Amino acid sequence: MALIPYALPRAILFRMDAEAAHDSLLGTLVRLQHGPLKHLISQPFVEDPVTLCGLRFPNRVGLAAGLDKNARCIGAWEAMGFGFVEVGTVTPRPQPGNPKPRLFRLPEAQAIINRFGFNNDGLEAFIRNVQASRPTHARSLLGLNIGKNATTPIEEAASDYLKGLEGVYPWADYVTVNISSPNTKNLRALQSDEALDALLDPLMRRRDALAAQHGRQVPLFVKIAPDLDDAQIDCIATTLRRHGMGSDGKPHGRLGVIATNTTIGREGVEGLAHATETGGLSGAPVRDKSNHVIASLRAALGEGFAIIGVGGILSGQDAVDKCRAGADVVQLYSGLIYRGPELVHEVAAALRAAR
Repeated sequence: MALIPYALPRAILFRMDAEAAHDSLLGTLVRLQHGPLKHLISQPFVEDPVTLCGLRFPNRVGLAAGLDKNARCIGAWEAMGFGFVEVGTVTPRPQPGNPKPRLFRLPEAQAIINRFGFNNDGLEAFIRNVQASRPTHARSLLGLNIGKNATTPIEEAASDYLKGLEGVYPWADYVTVNISSPNTKNLRALQSDEALDALLDPLMRRRDALAAQHGRQVPLFVKIAPDLDDAQIDCIATTLRRHGMGSDGKPHGRLGVIATNTTIGREGVEGLAHATETGGLSGAPVRDKSNHVIASLRAALGEGFAIIGVGGILSGQDAVDKCRAGADVVQLYSGLIYRGPELVHEVAAALRAAR
């Protein structure tokens, strides 16, 4: 396991402002990831391969987008034992995001609230970082997560996503279309049936053109919110089936779904410090919502349609439960902040044992 028990750096980081601690941690990982001290964060890799959308995932635990928005630490995440790493969200143009403070810990609930608002250095810097920080002989798969700029009208959102897709396609194993962050005005409106259909139609056509141009198939994953009722989930599933199924009625492997993003609800954190802050809530309180969306999607989409499950994984058993709900593989975010790299190994081993 990693030579430094996570309890030691966590004690220091949790005494700092949350965003300052986040930036400090990323800076440390940048310095460690390609040098001789990389072994300080390295962990044994759990082999547990699974094939989704034509991709061989080396194991079933990944890093969720949001922790490494500018793709600076890909080598470090791989060293921790992730089978796949998702970085971003990146927008075509750089943007500062929402005013600070915008990141809050709720340790009593093992939760986090953020309202970052897609703060990132823009597509060009993102691609340079991917090229610089991904190991030459990468073991893990790489997902690149794209979004729209805050100043782009929602009616023109497709243009931003198309720019993002074209930019990241050559470097990605898969591309995630983030339409579910609660921190960009009106973004979640893209989840409605007509809006999602209008977005996926040009994206899938451009994806197919890029596949022919580059000679490689890169699937798209659509990331959705946990704050959906059953009717909304059914509408999303219908749209995903329309764009993700072949003429034989089986998934064609070019489209999947990630469930879920953060929640705007505050169930499970009522009365806690920072609970009334605006933004998306992640961590343990979103677990049940996420699992409900996953189960509903699986029932509507059937077997074979790829689902990446994320939300509230704080233990190996949480990950097993998420896969039993219908996820094929899982991602970590807040659990990594509270439990550290040891959680990666625990989850990967638990999922392998549960097969």
